[in-house]
Amino acid sequence: MKCENCTKKECSKKQKNDDTQSTSVDALSSSDGFEEKNEFHTLANAKILLSDCLACDNCMTSEEGARVFQQNQKELFRILNLNKKCDTSKHKVLAVSICPQSLPYFAAKFNLSVNDAAKRLCGFLKSLGVHYVFDTTIAADFSILESQREFVQRYQRRNQEEHALPMFASACPGWIRYAERVLTNLVTSHICTAKSPQQIMGSLVKGYFARQQNLSPDKIFHVIVAPCYDKKLEALREDFYTALYNSQEVDCVLTSGEIVQIMEQKNVSMKDVTEVAVDSLFDETKEGDVVRHDGKRSDGYLEHIFKHAAKELFGMDVKEITYKALKNKDFQEVTLEKDGETVLRFAAAYGFRNIQNMVLKLKKGKFLYHFVEVLACPGGCLNGKGQAQTEDGKPDKALLNQMEEVYAAIPVRLPETNMHVQKMYQDWLEGMDSKKVQETLHTKYSAVNQTASNLDIKW
Repeated sequence: MKCENCTKKECSKKQKNDDTQSTSVDALSSSDGFEEKNEFHTLANAKILLSDCLACDNCMTSEEGARVFQQNQKELFRILNLNKKCDTSKHKVLAVSICPQSLPYFAAKFNLSVNDAAKRLCGFLKSLGVHYVFDTTIAADFSILESQREFVQRYQRRNQEEHALPMFASACPGWIRYAERVLTNLVTSHICTAKSPQQIMGSLVKGYFARQQNLSPDKIFHVIVAPCYDKKLEALREDFYTALYNSQEVDCVLTSGEIVQIMEQKNVSMKDVTEVAVDSLFDETKEGDVVRHDGKRSDGYLEHIFKHAAKELFGMDVKEITYKALKNKDFQEVTLEKDGETVLRFAAAYGFRNIQNMVLKLKKGKFLYHFVEVLACPGGCLNGKGQAQTEDGKPDKALLNQMEEVYAAIPVRLPETNMHVQKMYQDWLEGMDSKKVQETLHTKYSAVNQTASNLDIKW
């Protein structure tokens, strides 16, 4: 049996998973002196199934596998239980950050407005014992702004540097893992170095927020609520770890569906939860209404970078973007014309069939695009496998349609207009061109353990 997106002829991982899964989970669940069962012991363990894996064949080490299994609801309640003990030296400040693509799931599933869903989700998490609940939109602001600037710089260097263009988006962890573990150097040098919103949120919570609260980063347990399982793997990356404090920037990732499992375990409905305003990273203020970025089903990197590049490189103000669907609705292109010439050609490639076709064209030297927004999930982030799935693991199309309607109705806020972001560039990051910006908001992607030909795939 092989993963649906496997590029290898044989799968060496399934047997290993079958042999080690039970022992790994048992060992983890009894660690740190928490062998006793509590009221949440029946919750499901976190698993990345073969159907969910996006880059298989030895891509996940046994250590990574064990740590992924640990990222489940039990780990959240382990921290909650620790905070109830008398030994305050082991207490943690529990912060949860919610991805904007998760909120439409809760709104559609419980028939709420997206603002009510955000407040009720915050109320539910705080009723469990969570101290702070944040919105990761501000992290996406930083990621988009840095991606915009990097694209303009790459475009201006395109004639001097072989790998300057095309530039591929770096926000999707499934795509990044696939590129590093399977596609290797063919692609990695083209990936934007801006961190994903999840990891920038980790820097904000364990860097900026920790300093504001006079806390050591290791005293904060940071949970991300996300639409897909691949975020769990992303949280384990070595480049998102602070050795000085022995602390990951994101300690645990729970999918939207896993949060609903907790609600079901406690027999709680979102409609019965008291509304509580989402917290802000700044002082004692609270977040206002939910906002999003341009883009129908994601954080809108393509639209923001396209408009920014049109203005910066060609002095053109683009108000509306027209997508042209090519082979299917998940592969679309956008072009900018000036004086009868196509000066910018962008594409959105969602799902691994489209990604594979894109890579084949790159390998053959027939790649026409300057930028590609790449997402592993067909349909984009809203269709992440951690939400909007039926019990048999298939997409819940009716719920997904509702989610898309909810997401499209959320007001758009340009990253450039966020005054908190502009202030943080100066006060926290020491200017937009500082060394600290590179250290905090950027990373580097490189090939890892290439073991076989990566393009021998048959769909």
